[in-house]
Amino acid sequence: MKIIKLIRPAAGRLWEVDLLRGIAVIMMIAFHAAFDLGYFAGYSVALSSGFWWLLARATATLFVLLAGISLALSYSRAKGRLKPNEITCKYIKRGLRIFCWGLLITLATWLFLPQGTIWFGVLHLIGLSIILAMPLLKHKMASLVSGIIIILTGIYLSGLTFDIPWLLPIGMQPAGFYTFDYLPLLPWLGVFLIGLFLGSALMPNGRRLYRFRDKMPKAVSPLCFIGRHSLFIYFIHQFVLVGLIFVVF
Repeated sequence: MKIIKLIRPAAGRLWEVDLLRGIAVIMMIAFHAAFDLGYFAGYSVALSSGFWWLLARATATLFVLLAGISLALSYSRAKGRLKPNEITCKYIKRGLRIFCWGLLITLATWLFLPQGTIWFGVLHLIGLSIILAMPLLKHKMASLVSGIIIILTGIYLSGLTFDIPWLLPIGMQPAGFYTFDYLPLLPWLGVFLIGLFLGSALMPNGRRLYRFRDKMPKAVSPLCFIGRHSLFIYFIHQFVLVGLIFVVF
């Protein structure tokens, strides 16, 4: 019985969102496998350009967009059963929890991989974005416009350097800065806000405005399962990949 509950999606979930998140997880694992082969096994893998660079950017974009869409879906279900102050507390707690998971990644990389410590990666970004996006939960067009402005600002800042390390989360990088994962608020908060807009526009009140089958096809159930457990897989997959590399090589 417990196994059935684990496999079956929670009531009210849109399986296509889980499917896309599952695809993003597979893309992430593929990129990290290539990275680990280069970093730990000495293989020559061009990660800073070409296919692997595009895969990394596409993976991050998909993850952050889906985080915004998921916030819109969550809010559409919470607003009918929770008071405004309860909704505020709910998302502040959720954002802080995810941000703290990001701090754990920072600590782990600082201890074991100090040359590429992750100071502001995907979990830091999503955690803060949930909190910062709260004033826009009821304003989908404002989310879209704000998202576009933030992305354009981030693109402009990406070509500049600043000698103010504590502005790193915003997108103002010091000269010579290097990290294994870096998704600053500018421009990535903009991607999150566009996801919030898409979720609000395409799935208001948690219901599809587009035609799509309600029942999840069996063929994609493994990917949907992966998508529902993406955070857990995010934490363990590198241990598995690195362990395999050390065993094989």
